[in-house]
Amino acid sequence: MGDRPVNAADMDSDDLLPRRADDPLTALVRQDLAPLSVEELRARIVALEAEIARAKAHLDHAVNHRASAEALFRR
Repeated sequence: MGDRPVNAADMDSDDLLPRRADDPLTALVRQDLAPLSVEELRARIVALEAEIARAKAHLDHAVNHRASAEALFRR
């Protein structure tokens, strides 16, 4: 079991969400999309893609900051 690689396809989507019930991401993912119009869905996708880009930029910054700090302390 420990040698088996983790595969997101084997995980329930709830496993990928934050644990707090009041977390905005949890509420967003569970929102019923059926009542939304095509234009509302497109606007939602644009907003989510912008948020993904923002999160990726923050992640890149955090990774680079950590790598810089580790390089500094290795000297």
